[in-house]
Amino acid sequence: MKTKKELDAMSEVTVNRFAEETPSTGRSKNGYAFQEMELQDGEKEDCEDSPVHHKDHIYDEMQISVPDTEGPGFGLLNTTRKYVKPMDFQEEVRAHRDLDSFLSQATILLDESAATLDAVLRRMLTHMAEEGLGGCDVDEVMNSLFTDAGGKEFNVHLLSETIQGVTSTSTGVQYQHSWLCILANVRSLQRRHVCVTRLDRPQNWGANCCEARYVILILAPPRTKSTKTAIELGRTFATMFSDISFRQKLLEAQTQEDFKQELVYQRQQLSVVSEKPVMEEVEDSDPRKGKALKYTDFLKAGKGIYNDLRRRLPLYPSDFTDGITGKDRSLLKYTTTAIFLYIAILLPAIAFGSLNDESTRGEIDVQKTIVGQSIGGIIYALFAGSPLVIPLTTAPLAIFISVIRGICDDYDLDFDAFYACIGLWNSLFLILGGLFNVSLVMKLFKRSTEEVIALFISIAFVGDAVKGTVKIFQHFYHGPILATTNSTAVLQQINHILEQTKNQTEIALTYHNDTGSLLAHAEGHTLVFLPESLVLCTRERPVLCLLLMLGTLWLGYTLYLIKRSPYLNDKVREVVSDCALPTSVVICSFIGSYLFLDIQREYRSPSE
Repeated sequence: MKTKKELDAMSEVTVNRFAEETPSTGRSKNGYAFQEMELQDGEKEDCEDSPVHHKDHIYDEMQISVPDTEGPGFGLLNTTRKYVKPMDFQEEVRAHRDLDSFLSQATILLDESAATLDAVLRRMLTHMAEEGLGGCDVDEVMNSLFTDAGGKEFNVHLLSETIQGVTSTSTGVQYQHSWLCILANVRSLQRRHVCVTRLDRPQNWGANCCEARYVILILAPPRTKSTKTAIELGRTFATMFSDISFRQKLLEAQTQEDFKQELVYQRQQLSVVSEKPVMEEVEDSDPRKGKALKYTDFLKAGKGIYNDLRRRLPLYPSDFTDGITGKDRSLLKYTTTAIFLYIAILLPAIAFGSLNDESTRGEIDVQKTIVGQSIGGIIYALFAGSPLVIPLTTAPLAIFISVIRGICDDYDLDFDAFYACIGLWNSLFLILGGLFNVSLVMKLFKRSTEEVIALFISIAFVGDAVKGTVKIFQHFYHGPILATTNSTAVLQQINHILEQTKNQTEIALTYHNDTGSLLAHAEGHTLVFLPESLVLCTRERPVLCLLLMLGTLWLGYTLYLIKRSPYLNDKVREVVSDCALPTSVVICSFIGSYLFLDIQREYRSPSE
């Protein structure tokens, strides 16, 4: 039993610790602090002096102590809490734009001496009003920040909407007490406003904010885009202030410029932060990874194929169904990838098919290129165990075909038979390479080799596009075309014009036979201009070709970069970015086919 003196000593101070390892005079390493609440000296615990009542009187006293719902001070308080995902500075461009906008119109208060939350907020609003808050009433904004804005009868003075950092533990939830982000929607605002205040000393503003040092006030108009709301802007600053080392650096800032520099540095740190290590290491599918090559590996014929089939056959059905069935299915991504690959494979087939058509003089045209690529792609997909493969016709293959055509012309060989023999020999070499594990040599190639080949293919694509455009300009831009297909009438009309010009030249030479001024006419350099009715101007064709080519490139690249923009939601941005290539091709094809009907488009292959 404790004495009355000991009980009196215990009733003076009650300590509630949120982090037991934290000392009472310092900060915890993870940013969470404790709370101490002192009772008045004259107060005693209810259990000391409360008289003992009889059971019959307990119910009556409880009846009296129940508050009347119609009495003064009673109200209903609706509380909603939801988890807000931290802002990803590596993926979301909106975070960088929000910070840049704040730095350009910074409202920063350093070492604020006000002690109460109301005084601090009123000081912040006054400072914001002086720097261009607009015609907003400070009292009106203050009312929107707290729950008692409905009138004097609502005396529950709590913040309406806030963002705080929390950590879930086995005993509950721990709050980060040193900073507080306050949000509000103000109807009279036209744009968002942010004010950051650093207090002169920590303040105790309640159980969940007992050591407040930073206050972030965010005001936004109620009707705005989903990416520009107050809560989205609050995510940006809350993510930055959740780092205890960043808050410690802000304490050392002496001026507003130092404060801004710390914000910019924290933005850079969050943008280049290294990826978190994977907790569960995924088993590597390559059993030979990390092993050195030995010459005996190439002497075990068929062992590589056997091991590969034994490892992959149990997983073969899942390679085709993972994107469609199961808990990790993604039908939308599966569909957009298929559409992207279809266009990405079809366009090079058309481009290099026309190039092969020109180099082989119609032996391998666009239709044969597409059919051959389809057959090879289906067979390769079945053996590879993946429906989303890229059997792409490339520039080296087109160059190889042109070389074969040159050899056939030099030695008078049948191109089709010679090309088929080359394909059969290549198949034989591939089979031998598979039997003797020649694919292991790929381990010796580094990524730079792949990048050099990819660079060569990209340059070939760009070069072919430029050469095709130059050829169209040379054919249509500089060379006039006759406006009629009646060659007999055109020849007669041109012959008549030439005879008239010849007669006029002879008369002029007879008249000026003593001068040398018309020496050029005598030498046959007389210029004959055809009437405009016979000449068709075709310069709009190459201009339209250039417009469609550059428009497809610009539109595709712009749609691809939309995933980094703040527009729309994340799923729509992902779909638009994945379908950037087919979308740009379809739109520009529609523009060229239906919006410019007056421009004739005749594309004839050399085989025709």
